[in-house]
Amino acid sequence: MATGFLALPRSLSASSRPLLHTIFAHCRPTSSSSLPSPANLRSSNLQHCLRRARKEEQRLFVESSFRTARARTLCCSTTAERLSPIEQANSNSTTESNGKQQTAEVSSASAQVEQMASREQKLGAFQQLPMVSPANEILVSALRRAKMVKATKGIVNAAKRERNKGAKQLDALIKELTTPLRLYLQKFPQRRHLHAYERALLELTLGDGMYEEVLARVDLLRKKILDLGKNYASLCAKSTTKAEAEERLEEGFSRLEELFKKQGKAVDDLKEHAKTLRAMPVVRIRTPTLCLVGAPNVGKSSLVRILSSGKPEVCNYPFTTRGISMGHFEIESRRFQVTDTPGLLKRPDDERNNIEKLTIAALAHLPTSVLYVHDLTGECGTTVPNQFAIYNEMRERFADRPWLDVVSKADLLPPPPTDGSLEVDDLHSYALSGPKGALWVSVYSGQGIDELVRRVHSLLLEAHPVDKEIEEALSEKSDLDSGSAYKKEDDYYFPAWPRKQVTQ
Repeated sequence: MATGFLALPRSLSASSRPLLHTIFAHCRPTSSSSLPSPANLRSSNLQHCLRRARKEEQRLFVESSFRTARARTLCCSTTAERLSPIEQANSNSTTESNGKQQTAEVSSASAQVEQMASREQKLGAFQQLPMVSPANEILVSALRRAKMVKATKGIVNAAKRERNKGAKQLDALIKELTTPLRLYLQKFPQRRHLHAYERALLELTLGDGMYEEVLARVDLLRKKILDLGKNYASLCAKSTTKAEAEERLEEGFSRLEELFKKQGKAVDDLKEHAKTLRAMPVVRIRTPTLCLVGAPNVGKSSLVRILSSGKPEVCNYPFTTRGISMGHFEIESRRFQVTDTPGLLKRPDDERNNIEKLTIAALAHLPTSVLYVHDLTGECGTTVPNQFAIYNEMRERFADRPWLDVVSKADLLPPPPTDGSLEVDDLHSYALSGPKGALWVSVYSGQGIDELVRRVHSLLLEAHPVDKEIEEALSEKSDLDSGSAYKKEDDYYFPAWPRKQVTQ
């Protein structure tokens, strides 16, 4: 071995070796004749150096793993939202701190990522509802499993053996009946924990208080089974003879089965509620949204089919859209969503039906940009004066939202006056050309569609600018995906509008 060279353990990675050499340089004896010997490698000083090197190696590995996970989370979950100042401060200081400060910073940023994940779990709660088994299926399975339970081995006395078997079978039946109910109560979110938009959907879809009522009935059934089952298990355990124990066991099974059959409808109702809620469209609250609003049958669904991946039903009669329909699209590698809302009629809010209230809830609780659609042909079923009144009401109520007005079915209308005589937004000018600055489009002839695309692009990008850090994360993700076999066409992402790209 060359003079002054110290062989390092092979278990240490290359990244830890320079650090260990530095430690040895500070620990090296002043005399050149006293170089480390194999025996000295086992000394406590050198063992301490090895431990420090391994700890540094672990710290570097954790930091590298966190950076990779944070970049992926940033690309997939936060591309449409600005990072908070705390996250930006943590990101900037990561490269400047070292030692214990760097480790503490990584832990702080990791906690923030966990908080973001917990917020994401609160979104789309209806799609995370558990599968609920029918009440009859739960009962049959519980009876079959409970009757398979045997008495404890080694009990010679027949009465004691029967008491033991009866108590164990009743306990097993209680467990098999109440465990699914308890899991349902845990997995179904409480109303106060839902987003305001999801609470509105809950009320408008199921009825006011129906969701809480069904959960309360399921919980009441669970408590009754526990109370009744434990009473009969206690009576069975206190039986003095084998015949009495058998009688208590049979009576307990009969009473529990009767109770579950009588009040098990609560489980079936919960199953239907879960099925209805699970079919709700996935609305990501933090994703920028374009909301199409207007009277019934003005052509909103036709525009959704053109502007996104959504395929709502298109028919020539009012209230074709009876719920919120969702579509998705991308602009400059950023994902947006578009909602087709039910039509609005001219009447006070307290007289609106639940279909109309869905539209109001979407505008009130989602971060939406509004694409308001007007039909001046008179074929939609809502008169032009009524459309004008509805438009003014919505424009005043949601004046802070990014807004774009569109006049549909332009191929059926005469060209608007161009002499500048319609400068005032009154009913007369509205009936001839729509609101001031409105874009005329026709899905049938294609008139104004490309201009609509450009205006929607500009509206959304101005309302939701991208942070530089998010752009860098997106570019890194694109570099990573360039060598993979992943294709966007295979996923549920669709290109925005293939006709033309926005010119900056």
